[in-house]
Amino acid sequence: MRVAVLYGGASEERDVSIASAAQIVPALRRRGHDVIVVDTAFGAITPADEAAQLTATVGDEPPTGSELAIAGRQDDALRLPSDVADVDVVFIALHGGTGEDGRLQALLDLAGISYTGSGPLGSGLAMDKDISKSLLRAAGIGTPGWLMAPASADDVNTTLGFPVIVKPVAQGSTVGLSIVREPRHLDDAIATASTFGPVMIEAFIRGRELTVGVLDDKALAVGEIIIDPNEAFTYADKYQADAVREIFPADLPLRLANAARDIALATHHALRLESYSRTDFRLDANGELWVIEANSLPGMTATSLLPQSAAAVGIDYDELCDRICAHGHAHSRP
Repeated sequence: MRVAVLYGGASEERDVSIASAAQIVPALRRRGHDVIVVDTAFGAITPADEAAQLTATVGDEPPTGSELAIAGRQDDALRLPSDVADVDVVFIALHGGTGEDGRLQALLDLAGISYTGSGPLGSGLAMDKDISKSLLRAAGIGTPGWLMAPASADDVNTTLGFPVIVKPVAQGSTVGLSIVREPRHLDDAIATASTFGPVMIEAFIRGRELTVGVLDDKALAVGEIIIDPNEAFTYADKYQADAVREIFPADLPLRLANAARDIALATHHALRLESYSRTDFRLDANGELWVIEANSLPGMTATSLLPQSAAAVGIDYDELCDRICAHGHAHSRP
């Protein structure tokens, strides 16, 4: 197939997207596909420039506002690069922002262009944590309690108790996220998160960090990220080599592993997700699983959590990319 890999963009996860594309592109070529590479902010890049622009490493902090402003000036109006008009399928290697919240997917639908991942509805539902948690709760899926800002420290203490997680409603990679352990720090955390949009205040679940991938309507292996149970899985933890230990499959009783896989698939369905996703959990000291969020376009470096979840059930990275591509091509939307 002729495939356009869309990457980059102007969200705070731009660097993660570049790292994903750096490995998706050669994987698809190894599977025999004709691949062009398109930065949604700057347009198609030449094969000669790929090595310089597609870097597989991610810094320990998200891109700065000034760095994103440069891309944003090129990407201030969502548009489809003309390079994608004559491809068989678009592989969306974007994370966050307009690439993951359903707007790009809607534009591709209107243009009649096939693409990977979920459609506009599922993408938007998964990106908005307030809406997605409401849908999970309605489906009987456990998720930590939450309030939307503004909320007073007294309200938070009465409803949720401290500590809490304060985070933007529509960001990934823990961008803008804080653990607030004392009421006096709440307002500062809300102010930090609010630079990225509406803010959620969520009950903090002490426990083990688990994750489960879904591919082609089947749950993959459960993984565990070994972190302090009293801390959060941070941006630096996620993207710096050897920052944390990740175990696939997780060392869990079969009953718990199967429950996590079942809940991941139920979450995928409740949020109208398609093709692939990744659901993140906390497992508390009482053995209860809590869904933190679902990712409609999870990280796709070879060492990202979804590829590790797939590898643990015998699906290597190249096959994973190929299957995602094949699903997008086969499930063209009107």
